[in-house]
Amino acid sequence: PRGREDCRGGRPGFPADSGAGRVRAVCRRRARAMPSSKADGPDVVWQDREIKFDSPASTLALRDGEFVIDVVTKVEDTKGNNGDAGNLTITNLRVIWRSARSKRANLSIGYASITSMSVKQAASRLKGVTNALFVMTKFNGSRFEFIFTNLDRSVSGEARARTTGEGTPAFLTLQAVHKAYDKTKLYRDLKLRGAVIANDELKLLPNEEVYNKIGGVMNLSNSRGNDGVFHLTNVRLVWHAENSENFNVSIPYLQMRSVAVRDSKFGRALVVTTTQRSGGYVLGFRVESSEKLEAVHREVEALHRVFTKNPIFGVAFDKKEGLGKDGPLDGSLADGRTPRLEDDVEIVDGGESGADLVARYYADGASGNDGTDRASLEPVFDETLGLAIEPLPPGATAATLWNVA
Repeated sequence: PRGREDCRGGRPGFPADSGAGRVRAVCRRRARAMPSSKADGPDVVWQDREIKFDSPASTLALRDGEFVIDVVTKVEDTKGNNGDAGNLTITNLRVIWRSARSKRANLSIGYASITSMSVKQAASRLKGVTNALFVMTKFNGSRFEFIFTNLDRSVSGEARARTTGEGTPAFLTLQAVHKAYDKTKLYRDLKLRGAVIANDELKLLPNEEVYNKIGGVMNLSNSRGNDGVFHLTNVRLVWHAENSENFNVSIPYLQMRSVAVRDSKFGRALVVTTTQRSGGYVLGFRVESSEKLEAVHREVEALHRVFTKNPIFGVAFDKKEGLGKDGPLDGSLADGRTPRLEDDVEIVDGGESGADLVARYYADGASGNDGTDRASLEPVFDETLGLAIEPLPPGATAATLWNVA
């Protein structure tokens, strides 16, 4: 079958230990892989949570609130495009690699999918055996490994890599930005029963401002309800119980899907629905009077609209001082590094199947758990697909390979 984007809804990908046990010639793809779910609407922020392979220029374009921190030239995608130099763009949400030779060869790796980063030696066609940044990720139930090699032969970068083992300053930048992202989750993630209140006051995040504090707000999470207080800021809506500061919820506007007034068994209530990515919660709050309820509804809606147009993701950056409290950079960024301008061209069909493309980056490589080189095995006939395929790993079936979520 030939899908519009990828086979079976555009989600190629198999368990990491399947390696080359992938179905060949099942489908051709447009140059786009693993599209984001549309369940949360067109404005959902996917850039920091998903991994994209060979995407059109529109997918790589910066969204509202996203900004470039550094652009490093002469970086090789050693695992997927060995021998192909490109540009590495570091933003406050993701890292983007673009091939300098082919516009259709690119990567977008959201920071939320990164599990670890380390500097090890890797074999590059352009630079030989050298220090490279290994980025381990997990997305849609599969583990991927990316290896980036800085091809810049400057003495300072190589000397630093040999003496500290940390890699070039460009890689230190990426590691610091990811650390800052990991420390600012309250800007982006819904939090239940967190340490966000002290002495009946909200613990403010950097650049957060309280716009209103509203008492007499009942949380309708149980049959009796709990009296509490609203804190409305430029980043989130926070509620906490009057008699128990630890009974609270912090809802970033980033995770709000809708805000409405509905009927409940307690009467008219403010209902906040969160995105599927944050758990799809439906949270009800009862305010003392109908007039006050309508005023709170209008205020929360207005703050949500303003935030949507100009979102704050929490990773603050200053060119002179580097990253602030969340992870200072060692040294300033090089001058004159500006983002590449990409033509808005969409590749209709690539020369490689989506399965083969994604399989390059599987963390466990092309060998099975027993060390067998699966690529050298003879194909077998699969009755489910009606095709000859490479032998699957023990316990894997064609059905499970189709259903990667």
